[in-house]
Amino acid sequence: MTAHPLAGSSVLFDLDGTIIDSRAGIVATIRKVIRELGHDPDLDQDLTWVVGPPLRDLIGEVLRHYGDDRCDHAMACYRWHYEAEGMFQTPVFPGMREAIATIKEAGASLYIATSKPRTLARAILERAGLLTEFREVYGARPDDSGAEKPELIASVLSDHGIEKHHAIMLGDRRFDISGAHANAIRAIGIAWGYGGEGELVSAGAEAIAEMPADLPTLVSGQLEAALKHVHA
Repeated sequence: MTAHPLAGSSVLFDLDGTIIDSRAGIVATIRKVIRELGHDPDLDQDLTWVVGPPLRDLIGEVLRHYGDDRCDHAMACYRWHYEAEGMFQTPVFPGMREAIATIKEAGASLYIATSKPRTLARAILERAGLLTEFREVYGARPDDSGAEKPELIASVLSDHGIEKHHAIMLGDRRFDISGAHANAIRAIGIAWGYGGEGELVSAGAEAIAEMPADLPTLVSGQLEAALKHVHA
């Protein structure tokens, strides 16, 4: 009997915009930080892009709008407010529990690779009842260093001795796609997240999932293709 293409594979998941719908909590937290720094939040400021980048990059860009450079202070405020309130505004996208379970039951090992601090990502997943689905959670350090996707994905592959043609990354932003390609693995873009299909196509995603139910078949197909066309 031919083995299922997911058997023995490793599937790496982004968290925000892929598994959890975290934008509302992140935007609310950013506006609390802006007020704490003494500014009136500009409700016309475009914050649609805020889910995905490392926290320092995100906060620095938001503060430039107000002519403020107190990035370290703002990051500390953000962490406090997000852990107190924002992290609880993180529902799981409909259908993702089932997609995760289906991929795992087919024999894949699952990992998280997120720019969120690892301890915070673990807490969110545990609260959602999903932590045990993943072999390990990779995220930023407590000081928000180590949040770049190429570094996170490289650590997953190296720590677990994963062959690149047996691994794939799932994520909703260009950072997920480029981080996967920097490590010579394939990537599936997540259309229900925050980057948008245009961003994912431009980044070179090998496939786009329009809904969570698409993931098991798309992941299987891309892993089969990877065996035939191993990245250089």
